[in-house]
Amino acid sequence: MLPTDTPRLRFREMTEADLASIATLEVGGSRGPAGWIEWNRRNYTEHGFGLWLIEKHSGDFVGDCGLTLQEVGGEWFVEVGWHVRSDAQRQGYATEAATAVRDAAREAGIEHLIAIIRPHNVASRGVARKIGLEFEREVHKNGGLALVFGADLRNDASTCRSGFMHDGWQGAVP
Repeated sequence: MLPTDTPRLRFREMTEADLASIATLEVGGSRGPAGWIEWNRRNYTEHGFGLWLIEKHSGDFVGDCGLTLQEVGGEWFVEVGWHVRSDAQRQGYATEAATAVRDAAREAGIEHLIAIIRPHNVASRGVARKIGLEFEREVHKNGGLALVFGADLRNDASTCRSGFMHDGWQGAVP
């Protein structure tokens, strides 16, 4: 289930040849670039989706964006995630890619989509809202506070599963 290319971006599965490009992203965790690629390739095989490499049509590497399974509060959800090269941020690439991935998730029959975002990541909170995800709750994940944004994708609905219909989180970030 590869997302449809957009006017500025194209998607493809990651390969070992992408190691140098992936190494330029701030993906967090302890997998390292090679582990990141291996994890995504395993996701493609096991689930039919993962994070795809995003490039401009010229072939210039932008980042990654896609779907992964994530555990939140004892339940498993499909998450949309994105990472954009630092020198390509604030140009709309994350929103463009995440929109295409959200649409692919809807077409694949995924009923509820989430994004897990650290509170300090204001830019990613904005991307989540732009693609129709709304604040649902805060959780502790991977050793820190995280915000869960989500939306039901059934019947083209862009409504939240919970009662929160706006970013009600009022943490230290203004």
